[in-house]
Amino acid sequence: MRNAVAAAALLAGTGAAWAEVPKVAADITPVHGLVARVMQGLGEPALVVPPGASPHGYSMRPSEARALDQADVVFWMGEALTPWLEGPLEELAGDAHRVELLEAAGTTVLAFREGARFEAHDHGDHEGHDDHEDHSGHEDHADHDGQEDHGDHGHEEHAEGHDDHGDHEDHAAEGHDHEEHAEDGHDDHEGHGDHADAHAGHDHEGEDPHAWLLPANAQAWLDVIAEELAEHDPDNAAAYKANAEAGKQEIAEAVAGISAQLEPFRAKQFIVFHDAYQYFERGFGLNAAGAISLGDAVKPSPARVAEIRDVVADRNVTCVFSEPQFNPGLVATVLDGTGAGTAVLDPLGAKLEVGPGFYPALLQDIGAAIAGC
Repeated sequence: MRNAVAAAALLAGTGAAWAEVPKVAADITPVHGLVARVMQGLGEPALVVPPGASPHGYSMRPSEARALDQADVVFWMGEALTPWLEGPLEELAGDAHRVELLEAAGTTVLAFREGARFEAHDHGDHEGHDDHEDHSGHEDHADHDGQEDHGDHGHEEHAEGHDDHGDHEDHAAEGHDHEEHAEDGHDDHEGHGDHADAHAGHDHEGEDPHAWLLPANAQAWLDVIAEELAEHDPDNAAAYKANAEAGKQEIAEAVAGISAQLEPFRAKQFIVFHDAYQYFERGFGLNAAGAISLGDAVKPSPARVAEIRDVVADRNVTCVFSEPQFNPGLVATVLDGTGAGTAVLDPLGAKLEVGPGFYPALLQDIGAAIAGC
């Protein structure tokens, strides 16, 4: 009997330890993958926006709404990527602690690039990028080992050739009108059809939310996620920290392999369908020459398509990349009569397996597509 009681107590203790693991939700697959890596062996986060769905205009299923309602912690990129999610977070996850990764300490955030054609920029050593002041006035930089803490963002967004961090060196493209951007449909010009470059004379401003494609950001976020979970579950703090450290090492190893794979491509230029990849370019010393479209919700004007065709010819562009959800006919139009190749890039990795290994696999998938083209 005594042994039975002891066994029951042990089982109860085990159940209590498991119950202390917070219920967690993440908005998109790259964020979910990072959270899953930190929680590996302890629990699994819920995914709000499933693979292949639009982060901008997604309508949640009951199970996804329930996951938000039950969450103790929600990790999301932020309003710049999923503006529709703010309402459900307030209504369903009002009691949850919400962590907006674009605002997290150690995050490098870039301004939208401008125009159809991008100016080439010198990355130098790809383990370090242009230093710039962050939103709170501290220096912020990106490298593969992480960034300095720049505190809370509380800045005023900008326009017309300045980046989103104030009166300092612009590390996006210089001297063009800001291009409004969308990921899977989050474009402020929906319904404007073929307006010449969607209000070409109109000032565009704001941050590029594709920050997960900079490996140093992901490494910094692993620490942010581990610290946040440890606050809710101090008994497992050491496990979260160890998982984060292992995840950072896995990213570093993936980055080393991808960097070697992309070495022959660094002197070459390419065209993307819409400008979702400047963080990846900064991480690996690449240079996109331009983007076909303002975003997936805006059909590029004939003038823009003609300009991109000129870029392909003028800069000896070797590859024009499409994305799974975009009209391949536009890429064919740009390629017509050129010697450039084509391949598919997916910044959200819709075909990859979700889970702890997702993030390194996403980087490797994008790197392989670029190298293969």
